[in-house]
Amino acid sequence: MVIQDTLIQASIRELDDADAPIIMATDVSLEDYMEHYAELGCEWVEGVVYKVTPIGLYHEEIRDYLRLLLQIFFSFKPIGRVLGEPFVMRLPAFSNRRREPDLMVILNTNPHPLENTYMNGPADICIEIVSPGSVSTDHGDKFVEYEKGGVTEYWILDSIRREARFYRLNEKGIYIRYAENEDGNYVTPQLPKLLLHVPSLWVQPHPNPVEIVETLSQMLKE
Repeated sequence: MVIQDTLIQASIRELDDADAPIIMATDVSLEDYMEHYAELGCEWVEGVVYKVTPIGLYHEEIRDYLRLLLQIFFSFKPIGRVLGEPFVMRLPAFSNRRREPDLMVILNTNPHPLENTYMNGPADICIEIVSPGSVSTDHGDKFVEYEKGGVTEYWILDSIRREARFYRLNEKGIYIRYAENEDGNYVTPQLPKLLLHVPSLWVQPHPNPVEIVETLSQMLKE
């Protein structure tokens, strides 16, 4: 189901970004960033190195669950892989920036090279899990960069409001929002037969590995 959406306005401004990213260094070259900062969970924007805001336990649990879910999915259906920070993504449209998505899906059909420490081009799916200090970046700066940079899908999982926003590029290169179905499942043609049950993202504890394997095994048989 397609939802017409404008980029989030008032709801973002309601949050206090007191935990905004910390500036680690300025006038840093790309080479220096990759050698000294990338592995520390930092992003590089126009010569400035920002330390990504510390994440909370809830954020970490959602990310770990989703990463495990996708890893197991790809073990059943080996069409791609999932990587996470501190793995870096380089978008040609933003050569003076390097981002570290919480998670990114890279399909085997992706034409761009996967280097030892970074994705040299847009991932097929970028996933950001919103925390108090990343609201404006995830909903704003990264939205613009991922859209213009050609990331086919962008998932924003807002752990604060417990809502998910799924965007896909249309034929004009514009992000269009898609919603989960009436059962709470988000489906994407990029991950055939995967049903991402959105309400399960916000429930603790998350399914364990055995439960995930059993669910995916049944899901992919149907």
